Amino acid sequence: MTDAPDTAPVPGPEGPRRPGEPALATLGLAAPHDNPADSSPHAFPDGGTWRTEIPSVEGPEALSVVLKESSRLDVPVHRVSQGSGVWMLSDAEITEMVEGCAERDIELCLFTGPRGTWDTGASARSDSGGAGLRARGHDALAGCVEDALRAAELGVRCLLVADEGVLWSLHRMRERGLLPADTTLKVSALIGPVNPASVAVYEQLGADSVNVPSDLTPAHFTEVRRVSGVPLDLYIEAPDDLGGYVRMYEAPELIRRAAPLYLKFGLSRAPGIYPYGAHLRDTALDTARERVRRGRLVLDLLDRLGADGGMSPLGSRLPGPLHRFAVNPKD
Repeated sequence: MTDAPDTAPVPGPEGPRRPGEPALATLGLAAPHDNPADSSPHAFPDGGTWRTEIPSVEGPEALSVVLKESSRLDVPVHRVSQGSGVWMLSDAEITEMVEGCAERDIELCLFTGPRGTWDTGASARSDSGGAGLRARGHDALAGCVEDALRAAELGVRCLLVADEGVLWSLHRMRERGLLPADTTLKVSALIGPVNPASVAVYEQLGADSVNVPSDLTPAHFTEVRRVSGVPLDLYIEAPDDLGGYVRMYEAPELIRRAAPLYLKFGLSRAPGIYPYGAHLRDTALDTARERVRRGRLVLDLLDRLGADGGMSPLGSRLPGPLHRFAVNPKD
């Protein structure tokens, strides 16, 4: 990998090549040149345009597999995330994950607790999906806040949320010193926004990265980048319940359009493991191992296409200055 650039690159005719382009050009089927106006003007504060994330790392044992495989396959990892929630881990398990990530300077992101698909409400299981994963009622909100405080006390500095009210509450807590100032808040793919205005709203509510749905088009990312510089998270390969899309060949263009971008190495055609427990151990470890291998495939592709430049330095985690709604200190 090359060092991160000082500014976001704007590929043009001399930039990374398109897949199959030399051969297609000889057939008179060359792709049109990239339009510089479509390139994102934004970057991470370190100057990089992309980082990596391994999702669905559900406990210390799965984390150990990810760390071992990422070393073996030389896959740089900026962040690992977990989907079952803080409440599904013991203090000892969280501490072990915090320490394991700290040794490699990797950001650990844990999901905040109760959500609509797991509580007693029936609407989430209706044909409409109801309110989906959102925190239902005061008790669910309180559970998410309790998870956030407990995780922060144990050293976790990235929290994953699936509810606008939870996001705004945690951001206000961060502003008031109830959470560490360097805590980052990540919006789940399961409620991700799909238009420029909604992405901007999540940024204003306190999001430090926003996982957008994996079916957004390159043009959609350009539209988003005209109004918001919040880092975006995107499954390059999405789980089946998020569409099962595999977008490896689009990775260079997605980076160009959507930077700053977290490339998430998910896994399609894999069983669901949320909420995780020992009864799903073999599946969790096998899929964790394969996610890292999928990451290696994406990195190899970027290298072959000459698009591997611009990766943030390992250990980078903060998003840089973002736009926020004003927080009333009396609230």
